[in-house]
Amino acid sequence: MGWLMRFLAVVASLAVGVKFSPEIFESSSDYQKSSTGTAIFKLAHLLGFATAWGAALWVTFIGIVVMFKNVQRRQFGNLQSKMFPAYFTMLAVCCAISVASFGYLHPWKSSSTKEKYQLGFLLSAFAFNLTNLFVFTPVTIKVGNLRDSHLAFTL
Repeated sequence: MGWLMRFLAVVASLAVGVKFSPEIFESSSDYQKSSTGTAIFKLAHLLGFATAWGAALWVTFIGIVVMFKNVQRRQFGNLQSKMFPAYFTMLAVCCAISVASFGYLHPWKSSSTKEKYQLGFLLSAFAFNLTNLFVFTPVTIKVGNLRDSHLAFTL
C-alpha cells in the first residue's frame, strides 16, 4: 500500500505542476503550434531524462556504497552481476525515449546550434550506455565469474 500512495503523490504533483505551470509544456517557437502531442513529447523527454538522471545518481552514490559497506565481497559481485544489466537496460530505454522526443521536438534542419549540441550529447550518452550494456557488462560478469571459480577451486 505504501508504494501506491507514493506513486499517487508523484502523479498528483506532476498534474499540479502541469496545471499551474503550463508554459513549461507549451512551445516557445512561433512556427511550432503547441498541441497535446507536443506536450506529450515534452513530458516524455522530461520523464525519460529525469528517470535516467535520478537512477544514475542513486546507483552511483547511494546503492553501491551501502551494498559495498554491508555485503560480503562475493555477494556484492553476484548482486552487481544481476543488477547492472537491468540498470543499464532501464537507462537505455530512458535515453532512447529522451533522444526520440528531443529529436521530434527539435528537428535537425530547423534547430539552433545549441539544440544540435544537446541532441549530440544525448546521442553520445545513449551510445555509451549501450556500450556499457552490450560490451563492458558481459565481459565484467564473465571475468568475475571466472575469478570466483578460480577462488573456489583453490580453496
